[in-house]
Amino acid sequence: MAFVCQQCKQPIQLDASLVDLAPSAYDMIAGSLPPHQPAHPPPASEAEQLAQVPGPASAKAAWQSSAASAARPPLSPRAQGKLPQRAPPLPNESFVLLQDSVIRNIPSQVPSTPRAKKSSGAGPDADGSRGPPAEPHGQLDHADPSPLSHHLRSTQRLLNLLSSRTDIDHPLCSECTHILLSTLTRQLEETKKERDGYIAFEREVKKEKEREKEGISKEDAERKINQLKEDERVAIQQLREAERERDQLADEMRALELEEKALEEEEEEFWRTHNAHLLKSVEQSSQLAALRAAYAADSATLERLERTNVYNDAFCIGHDGVFGTINNLRLGRVPGVPVEWAEINAAWGQTLLLLYTVARKLEFTFENYRLVPMGSFSRVERTTGDKATYELYGSGDLHLGRLLHNRRFDFAMVAFLDCLKQLIDWAKSQDPSIDFPHAIAKDKIGDSSVKLQFSQEEAWTRALRHVLLALKILLKWTTSGSNG
Repeated sequence: MAFVCQQCKQPIQLDASLVDLAPSAYDMIAGSLPPHQPAHPPPASEAEQLAQVPGPASAKAAWQSSAASAARPPLSPRAQGKLPQRAPPLPNESFVLLQDSVIRNIPSQVPSTPRAKKSSGAGPDADGSRGPPAEPHGQLDHADPSPLSHHLRSTQRLLNLLSSRTDIDHPLCSECTHILLSTLTRQLEETKKERDGYIAFEREVKKEKEREKEGISKEDAERKINQLKEDERVAIQQLREAERERDQLADEMRALELEEKALEEEEEEFWRTHNAHLLKSVEQSSQLAALRAAYAADSATLERLERTNVYNDAFCIGHDGVFGTINNLRLGRVPGVPVEWAEINAAWGQTLLLLYTVARKLEFTFENYRLVPMGSFSRVERTTGDKATYELYGSGDLHLGRLLHNRRFDFAMVAFLDCLKQLIDWAKSQDPSIDFPHAIAKDKIGDSSVKLQFSQEEAWTRALRHVLLALKILLKWTTSGSNG
């Protein structure tokens, strides 16, 4: 006969010591059974059976928890592999554990019926258990028994007896027994904690009852209630005031937020205007720097131009040997040095233009004469009297008209010298410090006459040189700014 664990359904190997102990254990349990009771129908459920048993509710709850744990489905091989491994039981150890609670719950009365009574046929046990019919100990040793089968049947009856006294179906293997013990131990710890909680609650309830016995009087309680109501009213009033203050602060916060938003917009507008002003200032600074640079350049140019005398460049007066020159044009004739009349006429045109220009700059008007600069064909016109016109240019043709022309040429040079004398006298009246080395009197300047006489070309040339020198001094005084 093979035994299978009722929890995990695994085969159980019985050792020899268990087989040897089976008859004695069977006798112990069978002797402790209560006397025969008439058969009666079992209760409808285990809950009803538990309700009929007298005892505390906590113990019944612990019993239900252990029953639920025992009724769990068998563990799968994979879950069994996760359980802690334990060393296999020794050959002299039994896998069936009889708890003290089970032994103590077995009635101590021994049935009065003789154990050696023989029964005919196989019927149910006297106590209605699931095991086979009880047989007297003497009947176990009937003729020709099989020792192994006899012991196995005895062990089966023993396991049936154990299963009838507990909610756990026997047999159990070592692992299932260990799991059951662990579950019951945990339930025991939880029950102890629950018991301690009930005890502490009972202690508090007793203390509360003692305080109630020693409580205050009715008047004091009413007074305390009224005081509490007054405190509640004050607290509610304070709460309402706090809520009003909160609403007021919320309104102020919203107003401050609007003001902050307006200030932020104003600040943004300010920074936008400030940035535009900075950009405009930078632009104006660059323009100012450009204007200052242009002003400096123009000032330097003006200074250079102010130092430059345009009249000196336009009327360059010098000398070439015995000849006075104006713009490199010789004015005069000497024997041995032939000078063309075209050059002399051009030089006289430049000389007349110079006197005309200086008089115009000084805003001076000549008396009796008017200068007409026309290059090589310049002339001097009389503004009073006969209003004659005198040509300030000569010719080298040998005919009768030449004599008349030369006379008019002499009158033009004398008129020119008169105009020069008027301007020199005016300049001396404006600036007495001005000095002219050669005085002018009628047709002479210095000791030389400006008239072209026969065989007097050297004196005429010298007089013309003195005229150019006087014009140069007058031009220098005019352009130096000494005239105011």
